[in-house]
Amino acid sequence: MSTVFHVDIVSAEESIYSGPAEFLVAPAEAGEVGIYPHHTPMLTRIKPGSVRIKAPLQEEELIYVSGGMLEIQPDVVTILADTAVRGANLDEAKAIEAKKRAEEAMRDRSSAMDYARAQAELAESIAQLAAIQKLRKRGH
Repeated sequence: MSTVFHVDIVSAEESIYSGPAEFLVAPAEAGEVGIYPHHTPMLTRIKPGSVRIKAPLQEEELIYVSGGMLEIQPDVVTILADTAVRGANLDEAKAIEAKKRAEEAMRDRSSAMDYARAQAELAESIAQLAAIQKLRKRGH
């Protein structure tokens, strides 16, 4: 019985990750889902957050996704992300600024940005900041 499965994470712009994994944790719509080899097939939407991948003989890798779809097959996991960024490439200053803009837009309903869009941008910036905090705790 195999102890790894293949993972592909792609965004509209590029392939972010393609390789083996011992396990993966993703922010599914109903909550975080942990995936090991031979997981039951599943298709779900993902929400903004961190995907954590443990590849054989490597440290756990963190990839921020802003949403998209997660498909699980027994030996292959595919994430089609709206946006995906390796954790090390996240920009904290940009995330903080985006969070402030979204909060202001939500307070000022007469702004050009509609309320639902502001909520989505706020959720994305909060998820990015959480991913940055996870990386800091690990010492990256």
